[in-house]
Amino acid sequence: MLDRHVIPLIRWPLNQSAVVLDKISITANQVTLFGFLLGCLAFPALVLEQYLLALLLIALNRLCDGLDGALARIQGLTDAGGFLDISLDFLFYSLIPFGFVVANPEYNAVAGAFLIFSFIGTGCSFLAFAVMAGKRGIQNPVYQHKSLYYMSGLTEGTETIGALVLFCLFPEQFALIAYLFGTACWFTTATRIYSGYHTLRDAEQP
Repeated sequence: MLDRHVIPLIRWPLNQSAVVLDKISITANQVTLFGFLLGCLAFPALVLEQYLLALLLIALNRLCDGLDGALARIQGLTDAGGFLDISLDFLFYSLIPFGFVVANPEYNAVAGAFLIFSFIGTGCSFLAFAVMAGKRGIQNPVYQHKSLYYMSGLTEGTETIGALVLFCLFPEQFALIAYLFGTACWFTTATRIYSGYHTLRDAEQP
């Protein structure tokens, strides 16, 4: 919901940073993999309840996620790079609540499982429509710079980052935040399935 407002604000600094990285021969895929490694390091930090360290690693992961896209637009968007980026993004998103579950399974297990379950819904509906939209040549007029069809919804990247930040700032409220955000994710899934089905059905009409 907020991505269309946030992306234009951060595009200029990301693009300028990407120009510097391109000049020193850093590739988009290298940034993607490095960012994923940083994100994975947030898991042991969470398990050890080092929440501010985890927050820093999450922020660095999301910074790399913005930089790899900016670099890809300079060096050329590729299907392989887009596939790598989105796959590692969803793995990272699921890893963070799992870290909270391992840190405190007595209180966080069910809420964490519910949130990861909701991520399956948002991820599947997002990626399944992207595949069909690519097959049909359907373009998204809002996110034309993306390597695949970026289906909008109530919970997008900005909202997800916000939830991860709240988890780290208020770890004792993880369960409550996870239930609320997971419910919002299911609303996103429902609207994506509905709108995606009707969009594809209309595209099949002669």
